[in-house]
Amino acid sequence: MIALAAYQRMTGPTYPKSGSVVVGNEKIKYTLPRSWTNTSDARIEIETSNKNLKGILVYRRHPSFDDWTSKPMEYASEKLVAVIPRQPAAGKIMYKIVLQDEKGKEYNLTDEPVIIRFKGDVPPFVLIPHIFFMFFSMVFGVRTFIEAVFVRKNVFKLALWTLILLFIGGGIFGPLVQHYAFGVFWSGWPFGHDLTDNKTLISLIFWIIALIQLKKNPANYKWAIISSIVMVVVYLIPHSVLGSEIDYRKVG
Repeated sequence: MIALAAYQRMTGPTYPKSGSVVVGNEKIKYTLPRSWTNTSDARIEIETSNKNLKGILVYRRHPSFDDWTSKPMEYASEKLVAVIPRQPAAGKIMYKIVLQDEKGKEYNLTDEPVIIRFKGDVPPFVLIPHIFFMFFSMVFGVRTFIEAVFVRKNVFKLALWTLILLFIGGGIFGPLVQHYAFGVFWSGWPFGHDLTDNKTLISLIFWIIALIQLKKNPANYKWAIISSIVMVVVYLIPHSVLGSEIDYRKVG
């Protein structure tokens, strides 16, 4: 379960972009943020012992019709440092880092620009319960699958607990997290295309159907099995894909 949760986070569009590039005789490692709390500007740091190495931050709002803005990075404490101006919640900036050696040769850190999304600060009393209930809904969902396939005794009870945990984590605390982070309670169907919200909705629908079918016929295990499989498939979809964003082409 922990591995599945970690996979979902690490493959998502808000997980930091890491890699390395060789400049001269130095291998420069980097970790570029793709999510930032909008209480401050986003700080970009590239560690290097080469004082003569120059760095350039190139960025623009995304999606937008803006021109690219370039500004030099400052060298301090063996780091090249630059900041990306903070944006409103759900605002995105597309950026890239270009390094330049003493001879003027340029090195792009990434093949494609990195997109960073700004979000509001989510208080722990909302975020921690959300993570807790979502994690254990997955645990109970898998446990229901095992029960439905091999044991076939407490399927309804386990399915009920799965639905309760999922509803609390995704149906109550999920919208609260969304509200604190991006200013809306729900941006999935029918109001938007937020895949995280839609994944929760799909899982809830399948578990409700499973409970109804089990209530009608306690031996009808197939819907519990189907709902468990759907839940796992949903969790395999990277977190925050098609998430909330400001379209600067429309708002200016």
